[in-house]
Amino acid sequence: MRAILSGVHQKKGLQVLEFELLDVAGSLEHAYMLFVEKNSLASLMKPISKILSHNIIRVNINAQDFHFESEDQTEFEWQIFLINNSRTQRDVIQVESEYLSDRHQLELTSYYQFNSDAQGMALFNLRTHQSDDDFMINSVNLTDTDLEITGYNKINGTPIKNQRIILRNKTNDGKLDFPVSQTMFAGMFKVAIPLTDIPQDSVGELFIKYQLNGKEITQRLIIPNSLAGQSVQAQLPGNRMITLEKRFDNGILVKEFLGASLLQKVVAAGGKAHGMIEVCRLVQDKLNLARMRFLFKAGHSPYEGTTIVFESFGGRQVSDSPYAIYRLFQTLYPGINMIWSIDRSQKAFCKENQIAYVIRRTQKWVRVLEKSQFWISNARFPSWVKKPNYVTYIQTWHGTPLKKLGLDIENVSMPGTTTAKYHKNFVREANRWDALVSPNDYSTQIFRSAFGFNNQILKIGYPRNDELINTKTDEIAQIKEKLGIPLDKKVVMYAPTYRDNQFAEKGKYTFELPFDLDDFRKSFGNDTVLILRMHYLISNALDISNYSDFVYDFSDYPNISDLYLVSDLLITDYSSVFFDYAYLKRPILFYPYDYHLYKEELRGFYLNYERDLPGKIAHNSTELLAEINHALAHPDMSANERFMNFYNRFCAINDGLSSLKVVNYVMHQIESGV
Repeated sequence: MRAILSGVHQKKGLQVLEFELLDVAGSLEHAYMLFVEKNSLASLMKPISKILSHNIIRVNINAQDFHFESEDQTEFEWQIFLINNSRTQRDVIQVESEYLSDRHQLELTSYYQFNSDAQGMALFNLRTHQSDDDFMINSVNLTDTDLEITGYNKINGTPIKNQRIILRNKTNDGKLDFPVSQTMFAGMFKVAIPLTDIPQDSVGELFIKYQLNGKEITQRLIIPNSLAGQSVQAQLPGNRMITLEKRFDNGILVKEFLGASLLQKVVAAGGKAHGMIEVCRLVQDKLNLARMRFLFKAGHSPYEGTTIVFESFGGRQVSDSPYAIYRLFQTLYPGINMIWSIDRSQKAFCKENQIAYVIRRTQKWVRVLEKSQFWISNARFPSWVKKPNYVTYIQTWHGTPLKKLGLDIENVSMPGTTTAKYHKNFVREANRWDALVSPNDYSTQIFRSAFGFNNQILKIGYPRNDELINTKTDEIAQIKEKLGIPLDKKVVMYAPTYRDNQFAEKGKYTFELPFDLDDFRKSFGNDTVLILRMHYLISNALDISNYSDFVYDFSDYPNISDLYLVSDLLITDYSSVFFDYAYLKRPILFYPYDYHLYKEELRGFYLNYERDLPGKIAHNSTELLAEINHALAHPDMSANERFMNFYNRFCAINDGLSSLKVVNYVMHQIESGV
């Protein structure tokens, strides 16, 4: 049996630990968790507070119980064991870790953190007697215009108020004071200090001032990790330079000085010209599949600097969870080399948004993949892509499974493959993933069985859904304006799945709308618009030219979360989009017009389609129009018991910090040299 720490939640001052158990044999009736402190060998026993299922258990702890007064010990490192006393034997299992947390302050002078050792075993770390002069931040970066700082705005769940960042000039004791007014995520602040406010020829140190429980506190800002991966240099007009440096005591210095002369820059840049010409030549050199296979066999050594390759839907988009992770990396660690693997169709988007990219199936693409240290993707790479042993491959996947996946599909009817070949390729690819992101326990169990997957699962929620939790009402209005949707109209979103049996030839899929747009316009056209989000595999474009006054086709729009946010109602059938849309607690309507055919002849389902869905089912177009009318009149589902049962099962894990948790996972690998 294996036990894995898969989640930590805060509840009423306690820490709720979740453990996934694999290969469970027998009852857990007499099982408990044992914490052993590595240095003092002190031990604490905690009972299992709840068994969520046969292989998911919960244990409640109070972090305050895990440190004690000792003259020679201020750091406590607890290992975790599952003890199972059955009638016939006693099992002692050390708990593995799939959960890595940020530092959580218990008090001004103590904090805790969940981590893992070099063997992947769980550690519960506590640090006490820390200096009350220091305040740890999450990141510090220089952009073209601002000094940006992010950090936490709670201590053991208690909000800190009236935060102000102080830049204290070490030369003349002058001070600049900047109020903190932005919230980056729930529990995190962000402040942007204009670079033009920083005095010339100065060296400043950063401090924070705030109120906690009515007390005024001033502390130095510190960052415990290195500044690697963060942007530490910016240039101002007039050849002025600003740099960030980390002091020996973890404090942060902001230096402003005169930059290098033009002649010095020319001399420094001269040696790079030949290399740039060679890169351009390689990018333009289009290679066929046989050459790709040959190139992947050549062997490469990793880049000296950390490089992360991102890919979404096989390069067809710059979107989804990889894009959410990428954007947070750009904010927190822009100094890390980040490159998108894309089709040529995405070049314009990348150039417009200043995203570094490499075109798939080129010689440079092979080189970048093979030399990078991290791959982050939401779909499978081709089987002929070789993964070096120094690459950490993080698979975010792209949805909570409703339809059968991988090994669970008994009859694969997709073009260009057979059932046996599909199963073999699926398992081979899944075994290359070092970590797989899961949004809930339900998905974790399916991923284990359907993918034949036994590596790390990061049960943290999908990063793409952070936007659904963190976006405010005024920001939704801005998205509507950007999309050209009238602010005074309700929005219905139709997002169906593609059908495995609806293809004309290999790579060519077909689809027709299963309801009449004239009937929709007649019923709702005065105060409602319809947006369409068709699956990317459906290649033929729908002709909606006669309905442009109320129908918008956003099938190619890269960020589906924006479409969720502006929609008052989602209509779908078998697509997993409803698992994500449920985060908003808005009505969902199911229109499975070919349900029995789809269930019996195609993939089948994991859930009971009639019983487990969070909304009503319409079986024909007449029922569909009636249910749309009812749903639009009831926009908030938070009081609907059936809906909230679904929400608590599938959505409650996501706290809006999933992207940050993946970033922290990667940075942990970098810092520990894994």
